[in-house]
Amino acid sequence: MRFIDSFFRNEVGFQKIHGEIMKSVLVTGADGFIGSHLVELLVNEGFQVKALALYNSFNDWGWLETIDCLDQVEVVNGDVRDPFFCKEITKDIDIVFHLAALIAIPYSYVAPQSYVDTNINGTVNMCKASMENNVKRFIHTSTSETYGTAQYVPIDEAHPMQAQSPYSASKIAADAMAMSFYNSFDFPLVIARPFNTYGPRQSARAVIPTIITQIASGVKEIKLGDITPTRDFNYVKDTCRGFLELALAQKAIGKSVNIGSNFEISIADTLNIIKDIMKSDVKFISDDQRIRPKKSEVHRLWCDNSLIKSLTGFEPQFSIEQGLEETVKWFENKKNLKRYKAGIYNV
Repeated sequence: MRFIDSFFRNEVGFQKIHGEIMKSVLVTGADGFIGSHLVELLVNEGFQVKALALYNSFNDWGWLETIDCLDQVEVVNGDVRDPFFCKEITKDIDIVFHLAALIAIPYSYVAPQSYVDTNINGTVNMCKASMENNVKRFIHTSTSETYGTAQYVPIDEAHPMQAQSPYSASKIAADAMAMSFYNSFDFPLVIARPFNTYGPRQSARAVIPTIITQIASGVKEIKLGDITPTRDFNYVKDTCRGFLELALAQKAIGKSVNIGSNFEISIADTLNIIKDIMKSDVKFISDDQRIRPKKSEVHRLWCDNSLIKSLTGFEPQFSIEQGLEETVKWFENKKNLKRYKAGIYNV
């Protein structure tokens, strides 16, 4: 796997970036979809990884429970909403990848305060704690939803922000709070803004798992919301590689950087590719409860990825067809499919 020239591993397995040794990393939201894949990549690249899973009385580590390298990871349970906890877990950490967030757009319509508490306050807590503990890099996770419906395409980092859902509003605010730490305190921040990531372990409420799980469960008609919007879909391994390359790029500090493929496809066309892969003749029916409020729907997302290319040389390695084939293969495994409730719409 290719990384930037300033990155190398020495004889004891530590990483050095522009003279700084980077060996210990913390991933918040590590129990989630992208976080668990990022943990795997970091372990494979030789980092010492601490993974934060949301505290629960079952001591459940989410998707971390399924990764092969779990025995090489220090897992901690807690909550980024607690500033004292954040101060404790960022001690002796070189790089923080901050992914912990509430991300479901439909749920943000009914529980907006939860998004303020986790996405905004949690980000402030993590930035302040990381600054006080002298973290050398802080990678804050944004989202293409902050752009809203494209005013021009492809969407570069100068595109206006549009709060078209409580979720996107909370992420716009979180991004601004994170950037304020860079501007006010010279905090070594990078804002990574991935476009629509998909792949194994993705939440059932996302459109690609929704399609695959319904087809795999044997239904003849699948329920979806609006299938006309376009998205810039990115396979999760590409997204995670983008995160790591930005963490290792000195010139990325103080910048917001898109991670995407510079490829636009409609939900309808995505559905047809999945049908072909799964050899399915299912028909689509519209489900009103899955349709966003009219002014809240983001109708077009298409990433301009020229900045990340110029900073790191990043290029996506998976086409949409390759990524969907890998995703379908994972979901068709009965052990994986049984984790999903294909017949229930979960906001």
